[in-house]
Amino acid sequence: MDYEMEELVPIVGKLAEKYTAHESTSITYEKAEQLMGAVLYCIHELREISENAPSLNEKIPAQRAYEIGAEYVKKKTEKALDLYNRILPEFCHYENKCLHDTFVKGIPEFFKWYDIRFEPQNTIVSLDYPLMKDISEYTGIDKIFEFIKSIGLEQKFLKLFPEGYVINVLSKDNGNWKESMDNICETVFIHVIGHIILGKSLTVIELEEDDYSYMQKVFEQTTLEEMKKLDKTPQKQVNKSFQNILTDAVKEADQAVKDTREMDVKLAAGQIDNLHTALIQAEQFAAAIEFTTQLTSKAVSAYTQIMGMQI
Repeated sequence: MDYEMEELVPIVGKLAEKYTAHESTSITYEKAEQLMGAVLYCIHELREISENAPSLNEKIPAQRAYEIGAEYVKKKTEKALDLYNRILPEFCHYENKCLHDTFVKGIPEFFKWYDIRFEPQNTIVSLDYPLMKDISEYTGIDKIFEFIKSIGLEQKFLKLFPEGYVINVLSKDNGNWKESMDNICETVFIHVIGHIILGKSLTVIELEEDDYSYMQKVFEQTTLEEMKKLDKTPQKQVNKSFQNILTDAVKEADQAVKDTREMDVKLAAGQIDNLHTALIQAEQFAAAIEFTTQLTSKAVSAYTQIMGMQI
């Protein structure tokens, strides 16, 4: 749904009138550019999701596209704030300053100053804490919502272990973990997956040279069955990479993600009742699938690091 400039300018004009409280239609070039960005952001919200929503594939008037997109931005902001408030009471930063400052101090500043109508494309805060998921392509509420969802899922993973255990793993990995700007979930995940492969107790924090050699042999196998037979049969030449094995495990999740996006568009357009509940359920489902994919990616990364080590 691409629109010509003559279709967009009237929308910007109406937005400018609201910005000046109908006192003037004269605004600076910078402000006009900002308002055009706001219009395009809202339209993009609709266009981005309509790729998976056949009912919205037909081109609709630019004004209507903007209105649906703007309503979607508003509802997404409400959802993001609701999710943040549900995560915060049980949130644990594991003594990491960057995680604490970004989530506890930074996110509230976003909701305090976020301008849904006139500048929805502005992310406002820097989000210094790195996620396992790359959200660099997002802006505005899209980026904030992705950040909150990812933090929620990372917290869910970390809470599978006692707080003291997580801190112990972090401190062994990096003595300066309190000031570190690394993702702590990734550190713990790689530690855990290594111990599972080795069959070692998670209480054994440090690994030995033989442990890394064994993990390399495991990762060179093609299938789970071959991994189980590692000590019984000679090592085989692989026809399928470890990355493909893991990737195959989450292929079926793709369609589910598309389905949740289509539901979001229908909700924003008022085609489904019980908006709030349905939206939350859809987002949680999609986010959980995405998190599985993120963990898979990190497992592949861990494999690559191990294979590249000088044993």
